[in-house]
Amino acid sequence: MERIMVIGVSAGVGKSTFARRLGDHLNIEVYHLDTFYWKPGWVEAPLEDFISAQKEVVTHDKWIMEGNYSHSFNLRSELADTIIYLELPLRVCLYRVIKRFLSNLGKTRTDMAKGCNEKLDWEFIKFIISTYFPRKKEMKIKLADLQKSDPEKVIVMLKSKPDIEGYLLNMKG
Repeated sequence: MERIMVIGVSAGVGKSTFARRLGDHLNIEVYHLDTFYWKPGWVEAPLEDFISAQKEVVTHDKWIMEGNYSHSFNLRSELADTIIYLELPLRVCLYRVIKRFLSNLGKTRTDMAKGCNEKLDWEFIKFIISTYFPRKKEMKIKLADLQKSDPEKVIVMLKSKPDIEGYLLNMKG
């Protein structure tokens, strides 16, 4: 396990926290895709810059990349030896997004680009709700297809808080 993708069903599922903890256990640097995608003031980076930043990371021997971003999924998944997918109930994801907003009010999280202070708006809530179930279905298919095309690739699906904690505990050795 040296080139790891951490993806999830939704915002708030715990991708960043999981990746950070996994990186600590394995002593592998973690890259948060949000830091590549967003520029100060919540301005989207040009797609070519976003892709270029990821292409640079995948040249490293070891990496953990955290984030969904479907338009660069294949770039990461082809080079990852391990894909870890997190899936928690929608209500948990929504609760965590609201909690994260309240606890980071006026601040920029470490897994976010500089100058992108925490924000929460109705559009983001609608996005989470409207994409949750389709993404859940899509990820099941996408991961099954990946496993068929590359049986050597390790795909881990963690679908509860105890599963997630247990996985991280096992990484400690």
